[in-house]
Amino acid sequence: MKIEHVALLVEKPVEVVRWYEQHLGMKVARSGGAPSFTHFLADSGGTVLLEVYRHDRLPVPGYRALDFLVLHLAFSTDRVEEERARLVAAGATAEGDAFVAPNGDRVANLRDPWGLAIQLVQRGEPMLGR
Repeated sequence: MKIEHVALLVEKPVEVVRWYEQHLGMKVARSGGAPSFTHFLADSGGTVLLEVYRHDRLPVPGYRALDFLVLHLAFSTDRVEEERARLVAAGATAEGDAFVAPNGDRVANLRDPWGLAIQLVQRGEPMLGR
């Protein structure tokens, strides 16, 4: 089996979708209207979907309060520091400095404008697509 999507319950899905399209290069693969405003966003490789939606009966998780080790979305890039600076200028919040992990991975942790943890990573040794 192959992972198709990961779903995130958010308060303002349309705003989240716009930001992820504009700043993370994601594209809407499918969308729906009220009341859930469900959107499926495809990554730039067209291999993974992120579902973003709302549900009036469910509380939105406190993403900002969750530690990165609990939940984060990781995006692959060859320009960790440049992308980190660009995303901060676009409304993301940096969580510490970019760093190089012991295994050679370049990593930067941020939060999107709604508090969801985003990680930028350049693998020292690629794990996928070999």
